[in-house]
Amino acid sequence: MAKKTIKDIDLQSKKVLVRVDFNVPLNADLKITDETRITAALPTIKYLIENKCKIVLCSHLGRPAGTGFEEKYSLAPVAARLAELVDTKVTMAKDVIGESAEAAVAALGEGEIVLLENLRFHKEEKKNNPEFAKKLASFAEVYVNDAFGTAHRAHASTAGVTEYLPAVAGFLIGKELDFIGKALENPERPFVTVLGGAKIADKIGVIENLLTKVDTLILGGGMANTFLAAQGNEMQKSLVDADSLTIASGIIEKAQAAGVKLLMPVDVTAAEAFAADAKHVNVPVNAIPEGYMALDIGTATQALFAEAVKGAKTVIWNGPMGVAEMPAFAVGTEAVASAMAESEAITIIGGGDSAAAVKKLGYADKMTHISTGGGASLEFLEGKELPGIAALNEKE
Repeated sequence: MAKKTIKDIDLQSKKVLVRVDFNVPLNADLKITDETRITAALPTIKYLIENKCKIVLCSHLGRPAGTGFEEKYSLAPVAARLAELVDTKVTMAKDVIGESAEAAVAALGEGEIVLLENLRFHKEEKKNNPEFAKKLASFAEVYVNDAFGTAHRAHASTAGVTEYLPAVAGFLIGKELDFIGKALENPERPFVTVLGGAKIADKIGVIENLLTKVDTLILGGGMANTFLAAQGNEMQKSLVDADSLTIASGIIEKAQAAGVKLLMPVDVTAAEAFAADAKHVNVPVNAIPEGYMALDIGTATQALFAEAVKGAKTVIWNGPMGVAEMPAFAVGTEAVASAMAESEAITIIGGGDSAAAVKKLGYADKMTHISTGGGASLEFLEGKELPGIAALNEKE
């Protein structure tokens, strides 16, 4: 059932509480180093300004202790940057549900914004405390969730407040549901998914759900080592999850039974040590030198994966192909990003490290959709219901 969005409700001149994801990285001087999450929320914020709403924004930032104000996790730098990006007055409240917040919300004019202080300064936020949620909800007449990055958490600001207010999705969550939802439910085919990253355990649910939906499943990164080991390859010092070998074998069998093409590395870049300047060689997966470890997919694998990606109509990618933070072992990740950028397909990046890699390589504007939530997009791909989305009102 489709969820209501801000387009499905009369917002004119209403007080609106918006859960945004302003969990941006700050440097030691408390300067924002990547404002993607702020700019991602702007379409919703600007729509509310145009509708003369009184806008109350709330977000978390970092991992405070939950025992009160901590300077390094304050949203004040975000408020300052937001004020430069929108053509309206932005007030920073000094607390979340206290006197400063109450006074700031009471003084709101039409089309103006109040940003509440970090939600997680209160332990009640993560505990989904009903009194805390009720107090937050009392600031508004309508609730809008536009924080996909926290939609997999049942917190006061994502699920609790929906008990007290009409609740709809903002444009960002609407976009996530449109792109990832359509890809999972009714994809244009061939539908290819590329999964990487270190741990197989994090992706088992995702793989099992996707085996019922995709035409081709591509496995790279550290977790591919476990699959290669399950097939009898001697992986030497490569990262292999010994506890998951049986699961990997089972997945290989399930893919075969489901008629899904399973692509795994045929060669790897193997290094003498886990270091950026380690001596490394390109070798077939069954010929890794003794004492070496696989840190990236090899050149033949890059070509194999790129060909599959370029032949697709829908591609979802989550997780790097190697140790992408080290330039020598980022080549495979770049090859997949480049193939997706050149592809005619609907290309969806599932947040996290893949999103960071695509942005760093300058391919962001070549992708159809880059998810703003790593954990949330993974749970979505796994077929789990996300509490922050489940709590929103259904379309009639």
